[in-house]
Amino acid sequence: MSSDEAAREQAGAPHFPLQEFLGFTIRHDDAGSATASVVLDERHLNPHGPAHGAVAFTLMDTAMGAAVMDVVEEGHLCATIEVHTRFHRPAFAGELAATATVLTAGRRVVQLEARTVDGEGRLIASATGSFAVFEVPSQTASS
Repeated sequence: MSSDEAAREQAGAPHFPLQEFLGFTIRHDDAGSATASVVLDERHLNPHGPAHGAVAFTLMDTAMGAAVMDVVEEGHLCATIEVHTRFHRPAFAGELAATATVLTAGRRVVQLEARTVDGEGRLIASATGSFAVFEVPSQTASS
């Protein structure tokens, strides 16, 4: 287990292999706001040189999920329903940071917006999303 994995485990954060593979961090900002960020390396680039669009999407989707978890009741989880993504400019190197903010939080659906910027604050991608909220299923014994 890496030191990052151990620190997340101590903090009660769930194991998240995609985060480990892509090397990004997640930070909870204010209630209903979170940021996911990564320093680009060869793992993140498409064959033509810029960061693959899935990197910005993953950062925004993850930040949105983290922001939703800030506003749901204990014993509840969330799942992406849909994310509408717009790509504004390519990113080739440096840090990307996606910040997501809850716009409205209902009992069953949370609406959000997110923006990914590069290290110079230039808009790389933006998104709006809807997340479902549901109770954690109770564990039942199998026969």
